[in-house]
Amino acid sequence: MRFLTTGVLENSEPLPIAAIDQISEPALWEAEPLRQLFDEAMKRFTPSERTSADAWLAPILHSTLRLTRRQASDSRIWNYLALRLAPDYVYWRHLSRGNPPIVSRARFSGAFHSQAFARLWWAAELFRDGPDYGPVVVACSNQDVLNTVLRLDVILHRPTAQAIIRLLAAEVIRTGRQVNTLAQVVNTAGSTLSYEALAPDSTRDVDAYRDWIEELTGVLVPYDSLPIGPSDGRTRSTSVDSLARLFTQLFTESPSAGAMPE
Repeated sequence: MRFLTTGVLENSEPLPIAAIDQISEPALWEAEPLRQLFDEAMKRFTPSERTSADAWLAPILHSTLRLTRRQASDSRIWNYLALRLAPDYVYWRHLSRGNPPIVSRARFSGAFHSQAFARLWWAAELFRDGPDYGPVVVACSNQDVLNTVLRLDVILHRPTAQAIIRLLAAEVIRTGRQVNTLAQVVNTAGSTLSYEALAPDSTRDVDAYRDWIEELTGVLVPYDSLPIGPSDGRTRSTSVDSLARLFTQLFTESPSAGAMPE
């Protein structure tokens, strides 16, 4: 991305707004609710609390910016949010404490698991349990989940994602090192075991998801409570139970887990 010069990344020179506008396409969604949302996040959390903003923002961003997965796979959406609509939020959230402070290029324009806004939207999409955003809050309260687990293909299987979150919620997994170890053993086992066969999921209601997208007009997304996500079906609880037991066993039997202090 040619706009992301060293000066821009260090926040010592402005982004070329006119040039960005020339290559931007008209958005299919309203910008103002998103701009208000990012402003609210920066009001609610101090710079020292900025990592805590992720767990608050992810569910509300997902509920405000209602996209299909195909639409959300278009990086132009996220580039526009970061480069044009809310670059100040990217600096606020991701400016390093180095000398000089700098934002990683990937936070403005990068993979879905790294880009400042895409990572939150996709975390909400992959960790929600149907309309329940509670698991998203658990996931986004741990930076190692966002930085490591979100990269794994295995969490496209909803029972796998929910089983990982269950171990976090139950404090079987507590530290960042434990999250990374769990991610490693789950991913490794997934290369030989078929989680889909061991723990089948219920079928998602695609029509319900589409209805949820279309009903946004006139819906006031709450800031002080969790919004309600699409009623496209909850994860099969018996499958989550089975995988939670398996993942606990895989974790406790891992040599890395045995070497960790309690």
